[in-house]
Amino acid sequence: MTVFQTENIQSKLMNSYYELTYIISPVLEDEQYPAVIQRINDLITSKGGTVEEVEEWGLRKFTYEMDKKQTGFYVNLYFEGPATAIESIERAMRIDDEIMRYLTLKYDAKMKRHKELVKKNAVPEVFPVIEEDDSEEDK
Repeated sequence: MTVFQTENIQSKLMNSYYELTYIISPVLEDEQYPAVIQRINDLITSKGGTVEEVEEWGLRKFTYEMDKKQTGFYVNLYFEGPATAIESIERAMRIDDEIMRYLTLKYDAKMKRHKELVKKNAVPEVFPVIEEDDSEEDK
């Protein structure tokens, strides 16, 4: 095995799977949201990560006011990357005025397996649904 192959294997082993949800400020124009999303994706890629899936949930109303705003544009993405990249990604998001809030979750093996089952629509039924009988025998 060459040195390059050893480094490549080590970097793959050190990568973890993450879910990142963030809220973009609603003061932006609709055309500006894709640019912010692309900037975050590029940031993750530049830090050695690979973005797997991006879900734009869109503009949603908050339960309570945040930063004197009633709504925010939600984005949820899944990526794989080194743990060392998380600190710099979160720092960049903390400094960015267009990002209101963010949350990064590190997936363990069980969470990743569940996500794969959801993708395949094969999540086992934990509690079976019991249909109630509407007959008048009980009365």
